[in-house]
Amino acid sequence: MTDFPAEAPQNNNYSVLEQRIVDLESQLAFQEDTISELNKLVTAQSQELHRIQKHLVLVAERLQQIPESQDQAAGDERPPHY
Repeated sequence: MTDFPAEAPQNNNYSVLEQRIVDLESQLAFQEDTISELNKLVTAQSQELHRIQKHLVLVAERLQQIPESQDQAAGDERPPHY
């Protein structure tokens, strides 16, 4: 009978440790899912950023193709309300 009370706290410790492990595994699974979702979001944003950068390059090229004479002529014209 003297062994039984000594084993009870030990079993209780195992139970507590087992529950902590289960909780940690649950947290880990949640964090892995969160990381996966964030990775998908970062990948999508990176692709969108590349698309916008390409579009910006095209716009800059078009702006450079506008003749300077058009820019100057537009400055000399009277506004439409005159």
